[in-house]
This record gives sequence, structure tokens and C-alpha cells, in this order.
Amino acid sequence: MPSLSDQIASRRTFAIISHPDAGKTTLTEKLLLYTGSIQTAGSVKGKASARHAVSDWMDIEKERGISVTSSVLQFTYEGKCVNILDTPGHQDFSEDTYRTLMAADAAVMVIDGAKGVEAQTKKLFKVCTLRHIPIFTFVNKLDHDTRDPFDLTEEIETVLGIGTYPMNWPIGSGRNFRGVFDRNSRHVIAFEGDGHANATKKVNEIEAELGDPALDELIGEENHRTLMDDIELLDGADNEFDLEAVRTGRLTPVFFGSALTNFGVEPFLKDFLRLAPEPLAYTDVLTGEKVEPSRPEFSGFVFKIQANMDRHHRDRIAFVRICSGKFERGMSAYHVQGDRTIKLATGTSMMADDRAIVDEAYAGDIVGLFDPGIFSIGDTVCAGKPRVQFPQIPTFAPEHFARITQVDTLKRKQFIKGVEELAQEGAIQIFRELGMGMESVIVGVVGVLQLDVLERRLKSEYGVEVSRHPLPYHEIRWIQNDPEELDMASLNLSRDTGRVEDMRGGRLLLFTNEFNVNWAEERNPELRLSEFGNVTF
Repeated sequence: MPSLSDQIASRRTFAIISHPDAGKTTLTEKLLLYTGSIQTAGSVKGKASARHAVSDWMDIEKERGISVTSSVLQFTYEGKCVNILDTPGHQDFSEDTYRTLMAADAAVMVIDGAKGVEAQTKKLFKVCTLRHIPIFTFVNKLDHDTRDPFDLTEEIETVLGIGTYPMNWPIGSGRNFRGVFDRNSRHVIAFEGDGHANATKKVNEIEAELGDPALDELIGEENHRTLMDDIELLDGADNEFDLEAVRTGRLTPVFFGSALTNFGVEPFLKDFLRLAPEPLAYTDVLTGEKVEPSRPEFSGFVFKIQANMDRHHRDRIAFVRICSGKFERGMSAYHVQGDRTIKLATGTSMMADDRAIVDEAYAGDIVGLFDPGIFSIGDTVCAGKPRVQFPQIPTFAPEHFARITQVDTLKRKQFIKGVEELAQEGAIQIFRELGMGMESVIVGVVGVLQLDVLERRLKSEYGVEVSRHPLPYHEIRWIQNDPEELDMASLNLSRDTGRVEDMRGGRLLLFTNEFNVNWAEERNPELRLSEFGNVTF
């Protein structure tokens, strides 16, 4: 039986990030296809489609063809246990993506070959660099006409400030796309047919050496000549491959392919698993020391909470990244923030909304724990001593606000339950106006689309219809003064400044602009404001 260290060494945990519509979800499905986790891939084509991406389970995701929550997928391939964290591509859900990246040991950045580095790609890349995790790049959609691959790699280096090393090289694009040249094996990996593989099955690969006359027939004489020139230029001008630079996030291996038609997907998977790191160590804030994955005692942190994945049971699942040791179903562990010992009675592994009970899991794995309402995002659970505590996950300041009111006053209980549970997931932040009850609440979100999702989920999961009224606030500040020393009602504020409380009793001010923030500070010299609070929903 494999030892603890062998089990941990076989783990690979990574997040897939991209700008919307770059093909991230399609790539995820094809990775599952190659590993035998699914037999056919469903295309995300909107509500007219009978099938949808495996990792998209929410109704609004299926209708709009986008991912708005992070999914966790696990599979095994060639002796490796792989955990994929599929993140939202839409910028309105960047906070969920950020939290997910905190649980990943590497990131796969998907780029549209025709569009290059887009705005959301830049934002997500910056989040990755904060943790210095390895970044692997998959340039997608080579089945469409794309930009020159040399221009694409240069743009990645210039815009993102990271070195590139092409692991393979495309042979044509669009209708002329014929496969890729693998720089490690020095072989052309071409495919039978007209360059458009069956999108629901594995492709049959044909290998041939560069310069082989048979390549003229396989990929065309002109493609062969162009490829030979490109590879000669690439080998002469490119930097040497540096695994240490990859592991520290200074060099990104670049792969070219087409997830939709399966070109280049399996070579990417094999190289990624060969180069991606084993589970990384996390810092214990109590001692400042690293908690090594091989530490025998179990530890982990909650990076995501998802309610109502099973609508029939109104459940809540807390997703825990295991940082050290081994998880065993039924084990006891200490919940640091709750200051109590709890029993981890049920562990689940995920395939979108499909789940399976797991008896054991190891550092690097993601396990879903049944949550009766005790966990918050960023919480630490650990076994053994000395106890450890992992850093809190920062909360983004909301940028858009709206007042949400229940339409049916008889459904007040469902309304309160719905907004509070969705706030605990971290998708929204909720505030209560001073002196007001919970008949209406102010909701703060990072992106406007989150408000659409909120309305849909309140209706479909809690049976509550709401009316939404946008509010003009754009700045939020937490009051640092103790309630005894400062009365909010007596503050000298501009007329359009809002006085609110969060769900943990924290006091905040909502401003329409930066000018009114300065107004409040100048006219209330005793007032201490902060852009960050203790909100960890």
C-alpha cells in the first residue's frame, strides 16, 4: 500500500483561468475525456442544447453558457491523482476565482489564439503572481484563424511580464490546422482527416519526424516548409527551458491546440503532469512557519462554500483544501475559528454536482464537508498538536450596490435564509440599514452579474421573488471606532452617505464618491475608517 508521502507526491492540484469565452470549460471537459472520466463531452451552447458542460451545474450557467461558480473535479491519469478547480471566467466573479486560486498549486491560463491576452486574463494573472505559483499557458482555438504564434508569445511576455517557452508549435490554423510539433520528442503530432477531429471522441494521433518526406503528404508541403523554418528560428532564439523558473512563476510553458477538436490536449496533459509541482506548503500564521504537506497530522482550510447543490436536501458543502496529512471520514478535528472539536462525518469528492463519499483523502486533495452552518470562508480545521492556523482569505470590497426587497411579505423567513446563506458562500455581501429590519437589505457585489445570479437563485432555490433597486454607492469604509466612543447617528456626513451594519455587527459607511469619503474624515476628526473589515463571508 502506498505510503503517506507517496500518496501526496502523486497529487496535482491546479486551477484553470481565462477570459470569458476563451474555451476554459471546453478544455476542462476534454481533459476529463482523455482520462476516461467521461465518455462524451457536452458543448455549452445555451438553452437550446440538451447537454451542457460537466463542470457547469447551475441553471443560469446552462442557459447563458458561462461558468459563474467554481467547480471541483477529480480524476486519475497515469498514476497521478488530479484535482481541477474550474473557475468562473466572467470578471464579475473574480472574487470566487481569487479564493479558488488560494487552494491551487498551479494555474492553467487559457488564451484565445485569435484575441491574445485579454483584460480578464491580466487580472487573473496578477492574482497568480501574488502567490508565485506556476502558470501553464494553453493557446486555444487553433481550429479557427489565429494570430501569428510568435506574436502571441511576445504579447504574453510583454503584457504579463513573464518569460515563455513553447512546448509545442502549431502547424497552421483554421481550416489549415494540421496538428502540432512537440519540441521534446522532436516529432510532429498530426491527425488523420481534414484537420477537424470528432469533438466528442479521442483523436487518432500520427507521429512523424521533422524533415521526413512523408510529412509533405501528411500536413502539406507548404506547412512542412513553414514548420521547419519556425522551429529553426525558435531553437536558435528561444531561451533554455528552466524548470525552477517555471516552479517560481517566472517562466510559463506554452502549449498550442484546439480543445474543441481535441488537437494538442493529451500532449498538454502529459507534459503538465510531468512538470507541475507536488502539493505546496502553506504558512501557519501562529508561528510563521511552513506547514509541510508531509506533516502526519491532518490540516486544511475552507476556500469555498456552496449551498443547495442538492436542491432536494437544501445542503451546504464546505470545500476544504487539505494542506497536510490524511483525511479520514469520521475523524475528529479542531475547528480553529469556532474553538471546538468537531467530527468530520462526511467527506465527498466532486464531479460538478455529482458526488461520491470518500473514506480518505490526502494533502493536495479537495474534499467537500457537510456544513450545518458552522464554517466560513477561510476557516482552518486541523488534527493533532501543535495546532495550526492558515491565513484568512481577503474579501474584495463591493463595487456595486442594490436594495433587495421581497415581493411576497409572507416569505420573510425564506428571504432572510436565502440572502444569509448566499452571503456565507461569498458571492455577495449583505448590509442592514440602521434602524431597519430584514424586510429589505442592501447587497454589495463585485460585479453586476452577481445580482442577476442572486435573483435567480433566490427564486429557484428558496422560492422567493425579489425586487431590485440599484443604489448610487461606489465606495465602502468600515468604521474602526468602538460603538461606545462613536455614535453613527451623530456623524456629520453628506446627505447621500449610507449608514449600515454588516451581518456580524460591523458598522460601515457607503459613499457615492471619493469626495464624500474625504468630507466625512475632515468633518469628523475622531472618525477612523478602513477600506478593509473583518468580513470573511
